[in-house]
Amino acid sequence: MKILSSDFLVSEGCKLDFRTRPTRMGPAYSSKEHYQELLGKHVAQLSSLQQLLYASNRHAILLIFQAMDAAGKDGAIKHVMSGVNPQGCQVFSFKHPSTEELQHDFLWRTTRDLPERGRIGIFNRSYYEEVLITRVHPEILNSEGVPGVRLDGNAIWHDRYRSIVDLERHLRANGTSIIKFFLHLSKEEQRKRFLQRIDEPEKNWKLSLADVEERKFWKQYMKAYEECLNATSTRDAPWYVVPADDKENARLIVSQILVDALKELKMTYPGTTATRRRELQAIRKQLAK
Repeated sequence: MKILSSDFLVSEGCKLDFRTRPTRMGPAYSSKEHYQELLGKHVAQLSSLQQLLYASNRHAILLIFQAMDAAGKDGAIKHVMSGVNPQGCQVFSFKHPSTEELQHDFLWRTTRDLPERGRIGIFNRSYYEEVLITRVHPEILNSEGVPGVRLDGNAIWHDRYRSIVDLERHLRANGTSIIKFFLHLSKEEQRKRFLQRIDEPEKNWKLSLADVEERKFWKQYMKAYEECLNATSTRDAPWYVVPADDKENARLIVSQILVDALKELKMTYPGTTATRRRELQAIRKQLAK
C-alpha cells in the first residue's frame, strides 16, 4: 500500500465523521524488516530536510500530536524524529496547567514554546486540550477564572476555536507551518495496551487509575474531537487522522506526511554572492599557507 497524505487529511469545510475513518488499515509494510527499511528511508529524508530547514532559516515547523491515552504519541515522536538533529528540534509535553499558567489566557503557556525559524517544534498535547478535556470536564473552567463563562452553552468552545484558528493563521502568515495529527485509536485497542502496561513491569508507570476512569467518557471525547477537528482543520493548519491501532503503520503514515509537507516548502540552501565567494577564496589562501 502506498501512503498518500491526502487519504488522512481533514479537508477544510468537510464534515468529519469518525465512523468513516478506520482505526486500522492495510499496512504499508509486508514484514518487520520491510517496516524498518521504509521508516529508515523516511527518517533519512527528514534528516536531510531538517538540515535544509535549519540552513535556509526561513520557515519554522510546528507538529501537534493529539490522541486518547495509549494511542502511541510518544512512540511516533521517538521513532519518526530519531534521525533529526537535536539542535534543530524541541519537544514539549503539556499536562495539567500550573498555578502561574492558570493566571493567563488558555493559549499563553503554549505560545511561549513556539519554534523559531529553522527549527521543528513538537507539541505532545497542546492548546487543543482546552477544547477537548476541558469540554468533557467543563468544571475545569472554574479553575481558569474566565469571566462570564456559562458551562451549559457552546459559546465558549466556538470562541476558543476562533482564537485557535486566528493564531494558526497568524503563525502561517509569519513562516510557521503547522501540521496536526490525531492518532485514531479504537477503545478495544486501548484496553489491550492498558493490560500490556500492567503485564510488563517496565510499563507499569505509564498507567494510572485516572487513565482507566477516562474511558467512561469515550463517546464524549470522540464527539469533542470531531467538533474540534471540523472547526479547526484549515488549509493553513490541516489535521490528519492517522489510524493508530497498528503502531508501526501509524509511524510510517506520520513520517510520510511530514516528508511531503517539508518538500512542499521548496526550500533551498542560501546562495553564495560574489562578495562571499571572494571571502571564501581569501580564506582558502590563508589555510593553504
